[in-house]
Amino acid sequence: MNRFFLPLALAALAASPLAALAQEFDCIIEARQMVDIRSPVEGLIEKVAAERGEAVKKGQVLVVLESGPERAALAVAKQRAEGIGAVKSAEAKLDLATKKEKRAEDLARQNFISTNAVEEARTERMLAESELKVARENQKMAELEMSRASEVLGMRTIRSPVTGVVVDRYLKAGEFATSNVKDPILRVAEIDPLNVEVILPASLYGHVQRGDRAEVTPETPKQKFMARVAVVDRVINAASGTFGVRVELPNEKQLVPAGAKCRVRFVK
Repeated sequence: MNRFFLPLALAALAASPLAALAQEFDCIIEARQMVDIRSPVEGLIEKVAAERGEAVKKGQVLVVLESGPERAALAVAKQRAEGIGAVKSAEAKLDLATKKEKRAEDLARQNFISTNAVEEARTERMLAESELKVARENQKMAELEMSRASEVLGMRTIRSPVTGVVVDRYLKAGEFATSNVKDPILRVAEIDPLNVEVILPASLYGHVQRGDRAEVTPETPKQKFMARVAVVDRVINAASGTFGVRVELPNEKQLVPAGAKCRVRFVK
């Protein structure tokens, strides 16, 4: 090769990956995650509050199971937790025993009563302290039992873990929900942001970095959206000579549907 053209050829070779990166690549748009909504406990479904295609917010109630016994158990536990009669009675008894002990000590110093009487008064005060401690422990246990009953009742109300859209509804009101992983009640897709999956040739490895900008054009709607590279695979597929890249596409207005094909161009 002519020495004059050798530097030009090398320069063109060095620039070729960047030139290739500027072209468009096929991609697929996927939901950020698909979540199967299941019941943590078994029970009869009282209400399914979302239908297929309906948008839901994180924390929104999706399913309510019948919970009559659980509500009753919570009411009983709450009544016990709020009952302070035993504690008040033990406090009054301790107050009386403390005063009685003080009077006995004063009388003993004046030699009006024996030392045994003082010991009896002291023992009575110590027993009153123990009774108050037990009453307070029982009160605390009642509060914990109320908290437990509240948690058990809360498990009968199933909320959405993500903001997204209901893809499928498998069960309806009146049917029996189980905790079996094979029996979901609903499926919810998180579609903001969306994942855009791209397969690139190994020759471009190292030229795409996390945080790089990308221009995504879905098959519908036919407009361009700006996105950012979120993941670059660190392992190349030896059989195909490719590696994967995931681009994160904001979809706050939910204009772009998951599952659509697309084209992507990396912007340097």
